Amino acid sequence: MRIPKRLKVGDTIGICAPSAGINKPEKQIRLDEAIKRLEALGFKVVETESVRNDLEGRSASKEIRAKEFMDLYLNPDISAIIFASGGDFLVEMLDFVDFEKIRNADAKWLVGYSDITGINLPITTITDTATLYSQTIKDFAMVPLHRSLEDTLNIMMGTYPVQDSFDKCEKKVDMNNFIEEINNVDEEEDGKEINPNEGYKLEEDVVWKNLYDEDIIEISGRAIGGCLDLIKNILGTKFDKTKDFIEKYKEDGIVWFFDIFESSTPELVRTMWQMKNAGYFDYCKGILVGRSLFLREEYDIDLSKAFKQGLDGLNIPVIYDMDIGHVSPQLPIIIGGKIKVKSSGGKGTLESYLD
Repeated sequence: MRIPKRLKVGDTIGICAPSAGINKPEKQIRLDEAIKRLEALGFKVVETESVRNDLEGRSASKEIRAKEFMDLYLNPDISAIIFASGGDFLVEMLDFVDFEKIRNADAKWLVGYSDITGINLPITTITDTATLYSQTIKDFAMVPLHRSLEDTLNIMMGTYPVQDSFDKCEKKVDMNNFIEEINNVDEEEDGKEINPNEGYKLEEDVVWKNLYDEDIIEISGRAIGGCLDLIKNILGTKFDKTKDFIEKYKEDGIVWFFDIFESSTPELVRTMWQMKNAGYFDYCKGILVGRSLFLREEYDIDLSKAFKQGLDGLNIPVIYDMDIGHVSPQLPIIIGGKIKVKSSGGKGTLESYLD
């Protein structure tokens, strides 16, 4: 596994937007504050031309997005890249990413989540380079930095903390009142006085759950995963080298982690069935599932039942409602790194490390 070089005070962090750009004024204010925050911590920051653009959900054409990313990655003066945003269309640029040049360049940290899975997961599995599933740039505007953001920087700087589950998290979207909740969010944002340094709105208790009600689950292995919405898009394409990765690290065992942005429970059943029959769960020691933001429960099937049905016959331990992904805060996870996880009594610990 290629380990990115350690980020040091004085190094330069690059920002690019391989998916959506940051074009709303209130979000650009947060971007500016995030840059100031990183500079106050002693880093230099540069952003590519398309970061503040957005047209039909894209910061630029697929060719330009790929070029701006490659320019940052191949620039020896850039030590790490924190992506601008998630979105919907990152996969379009993969045809223009030169994975061989990435393989031969010095490895650097790539940090982001959601649609960023579309670049981080292929880079890890194709070039055997560790990447980091964690927050995008705007979150670094908050004062003080949340522990999850401090841990992200610590990992980039070569320290791999044992991360405890959080006490509180933000609220999931109530799918029964989805339209009403989205309209309320839009109304709150429109005309709202922006506090760019605002932290997460921690309203609900964090409770990790063991799928089969085990008193304790302890698992370890090589971590692979990201946003499930993107994983299933990549599956079976020329950018899918998952089986090669799994085979290479079978002696370590594989731990999958899934961040679910939007899905229905029948779709989860089908996706788990698809991955099972594609051999993705060979040598799998466990599965970690984050808090889904938008989940439609159909046929009286909830998330736990969906995983039981989709993974039927595999006898793989599953921990769900973990601090992963879209319902903040999230624990940063090294894609391609080794991982140790313990879950008991609704709480747990997660440790990522590299060797």
